[in-house]
Amino acid sequence: MALPCGSGRRWTRAVKMTFCLFFLIPMSSVGNRNTNTIFDKKQKLEVQQQLKRLNKPALKSIKSPDGDIIDCVDINKQPAFDHPLLKNHTIQMRPSSYPEGFSFDESNDVSSNSEPKFTQPWHLNGRCPEGTIPVRRTKEEDLLRAGSTANYGRKKHRSIPSAQYSAGQVIHEHAVLSEQGDKYYGMMAEMNVWNPHTQETNEFSLSQFWMTAGTYGQDLNTIEAGMMVYEHLYGDKNTRLFTYWTDDSYQNTGCYNLACSGFVQVDNQIAMGASVAPYSNYAGTQRSVKFYVWKDINGKGDWWMKIADRDFGYWPSSIFSILSDSASTVQWGGEVINLMQDGQHTTTQMGSGHFPEEGLGKASFFKNLNVIDGLKTLTGPRNSQTIITNPTCYNLINSGDSFYFGGPGRNPNCP
Repeated sequence: MALPCGSGRRWTRAVKMTFCLFFLIPMSSVGNRNTNTIFDKKQKLEVQQQLKRLNKPALKSIKSPDGDIIDCVDINKQPAFDHPLLKNHTIQMRPSSYPEGFSFDESNDVSSNSEPKFTQPWHLNGRCPEGTIPVRRTKEEDLLRAGSTANYGRKKHRSIPSAQYSAGQVIHEHAVLSEQGDKYYGMMAEMNVWNPHTQETNEFSLSQFWMTAGTYGQDLNTIEAGMMVYEHLYGDKNTRLFTYWTDDSYQNTGCYNLACSGFVQVDNQIAMGASVAPYSNYAGTQRSVKFYVWKDINGKGDWWMKIADRDFGYWPSSIFSILSDSASTVQWGGEVINLMQDGQHTTTQMGSGHFPEEGLGKASFFKNLNVIDGLKTLTGPRNSQTIITNPTCYNLINSGDSFYFGGPGRNPNCP
């Protein structure tokens, strides 16, 4: 039936307009509802497909007291092997050798079920059996926070210390010690564990190391790991372990933790992306975690990482271009995102939220810093410089092979 507003009948202009609006507005609303329904169905399908890809079949699942679900996934079916370069990869269960001078027990066996020196809340409710790795389950709300399935697990704000930013860009605040001037084949560091406050959901606060090669914005390769608070990614304000890597300056490759293929995990006791607990106490007990990274030059050249007393896993050399050889820079320290909400500096904290001048037990620290240099020798930092974006907000005091760093963010001297 034709609408009266399109007919040849004689209508007064007022009646005709009223009749047209009566019919046309509801029809337009129906069209919008149909479009939204189609979009919602498409988005839901994409989310379900992504969840299926990310959450591999679990042989056992453990509910953590902090709300996480940890899936024990067959080590041979982990996300790493979705990478096209790792389709026929043979897992290396342990490195061929350990660097001379690294102060850990070389007899560590990744199949051991002894009590780990490093614990996470999910351990209270169970452990993953041998032949599996613990993987933090990705939930639907995690993907929805990311805005799209393609963005999940990738850096929303891309940065390395010393990168320059234009006016109007998100501000990255750093307090970092940077070592360069040689080829580097490994590093070690002991990081203090805190739970810094973050102001905005899209702001993070982290303590980490970077091993890099190449040029930012072009062909930068990085290996990164540490601890972070990032509500946008994880849905809460817990301090969590993380890894990251990229082969193209954060453009198309790399992601946090196991959200994309690449990093090969072999340990069955530490879950990447899961909470770290307990935290350090101001003027009280201090908690820390040791990280070791080295290139297995006597094996396949993969970059191995040890966390505390565990051979955690490795970045295969084949997923990198420049880092397939060596790193040109090693960095340690803190970073926050400052969104300048309402034109003011963020109150997001770095480290303990206190300035380094307060010292042991009050300011956050990195200690036992070492690198493996071009001669394959373990040594302390020798060609280091500090990168401090805004010392009135966050600062760093260097002592050679250790340093204190951090700050409260907004304060009378950092408006």
